[in-house]
Order: sequence, then C-alpha cells, then structure tokens
Amino acid sequence: MKHAVHDMERRCPRLGGVVKFGYCLDVGEDTLPCFKICDCWWEYFDVVDYLKNRISAQDFEILMKSRPKPKITGLLQLIEQAQKRSCIND
Repeated sequence: MKHAVHDMERRCPRLGGVVKFGYCLDVGEDTLPCFKICDCWWEYFDVVDYLKNRISAQDFEILMKSRPKPKITGLLQLIEQAQKRSCIND
C-alpha cells in the first residue's frame, strides 16, 4: 500500500506539472511535506489520516499552520544564496 500511495500522481498547482505523492512528502521546509499536501490530495485519499500516522503530532501541527513565504521573500533568499555562492567561487 505504501508504494501505491507514493506513486499516485496529480498535477501540482505550484509547479504546473504532474508529480507523485512521494514528491509532495519531501519538498516542504525542514523535512516536512509540502504545505499544500492536504489541499491537493484530499480528493484521492484520507491524506490527513495518512500524515497523522506518519509524522509526529508536533510536525503535523507545524505543517497545518504553515503558509508559503511571500514571493519577494523567496526571491530575496535566492539572490542572497547566489551572492554567497559567487563570493565563494571568486
């Protein structure tokens, strides 16, 4: 059953392409699933129950409260990372 769930596919509203459920489990911040995982998968199976049985209660609470960073924050972080890499390579 575990592999069947991990291999389920759907269109990702964030990426615009098809992804497997297993991908959604791994792309969130700090090793958490994607913050939209429940929004995206609730029609396919009981994703809330699945997560409650696989991650700690504390991580589940963090996941349920998480929201995306504003786009400008993400862009600024990417610029900062690129600048740091540039300094290292100089």
